[in-house]
Amino acid sequence: MTQVAYIYEAIRTPRARVRRDGGTLAGVPAFELFGGLLAELLRRGVPADRVDDVIVGVSTPAGEQAADLARVAVLAAGWPDETPAGVVSRMCCSGLDAIASGAAQVASGAAELVVAGGAESMSRTPMFADAPAFASDPELGDLTGFVTIGLAADFMAAKYGFSRSQLDAYAVRSHELSAAAPAWPSIVPVRRGAETLLDRDEGARPDTTVESLASLAPLFGGDPLWQRIERRFAGEPWFAEIHRPDEGLHTVATAPQLSDAASAVLIGSEAAQEMLDQKPRGRVLGWAHAAVRSPGLWSGEAAARKALAMAGIGVGDLEVAEINESFSVTPLLMTRQLELDERIVNARGGAVSVGHPLGASGGILLANALDRLDAAGGGYGLLVIPAALGLATAIVIEAF
Repeated sequence: MTQVAYIYEAIRTPRARVRRDGGTLAGVPAFELFGGLLAELLRRGVPADRVDDVIVGVSTPAGEQAADLARVAVLAAGWPDETPAGVVSRMCCSGLDAIASGAAQVASGAAELVVAGGAESMSRTPMFADAPAFASDPELGDLTGFVTIGLAADFMAAKYGFSRSQLDAYAVRSHELSAAAPAWPSIVPVRRGAETLLDRDEGARPDTTVESLASLAPLFGGDPLWQRIERRFAGEPWFAEIHRPDEGLHTVATAPQLSDAASAVLIGSEAAQEMLDQKPRGRVLGWAHAAVRSPGLWSGEAAARKALAMAGIGVGDLEVAEINESFSVTPLLMTRQLELDERIVNARGGAVSVGHPLGASGGILLANALDRLDAAGGGYGLLVIPAALGLATAIVIEAF
């Protein structure tokens, strides 16, 4: 049985910057961030007892984000005890993975109504809090090709010929667009009791200039893991031609901001219209996962082309592209590889200026794309996130 996976709701929290002295949402655990969105769905009339599954993407399932964060959030939000819930973890792609999994359940007829999204508190559960063995064990590091994702981004920029000034210029664009963006309709403020903790994305600095960024020190220059890249590609003719980025290319300004947030997407069948008493906002048309051997960070193109093929549309049909700003080089390369009109790519800014909350980012990209498509009167949107260890996930949606 095959049916359409419709999108009925797409909501998210604001993105809060992680700060050393404690960010705006540092006191709110990830399950509470996601649970607040579940409570909002109840307020909007979603019949929780009819939801077949809740799927949450979590990039770092450690500490209070370990085990089944989704089930904790369901219970904390006052949903029925009978509501099943679980997590998926595909690093930065986790949120898109959850959405694709929910869409697959609905499309196959296995479920009529699913909530899928993601949650991450990087203030409370930092990256590598799960202590992955491939990051510390040299043998596993060689087996997987692991390098820090920042070094992978520098390597990709060098491989494809992007300069430091181009990366800086992209960051300036991200800040300018984020600062000028209208309020996102999909944002649900984070509240505790009568207090509103945050109601908008943090981080955009409209006064950012290429000149001010030029003085920043690189983050990843001189990384000893470059030796792993040399061992892997030494025999490739193109490798001898690239400029080794010993001095580093990306800085704190061209890296994605660390962030706390959650996102939730309500996906259902056509029959769900009756139980929800509302028409869908759009539908999920295609999704795909792809990978290259790490330290490659360029599998986003393959994932995007697979998802577009599944959706039955071409690049020229897109009205919106939300390419996660996993360092400045990612959207720059994707725009080039797919021959995208740069005006449709991250037209209201992205993670470089307002944060990348890992597992939550997939649902944020989808909510943002729907908001942008609604403003444009509908159309097709592409969402892409690349991740560590060479992974990438893409989703294609249509807004009505």
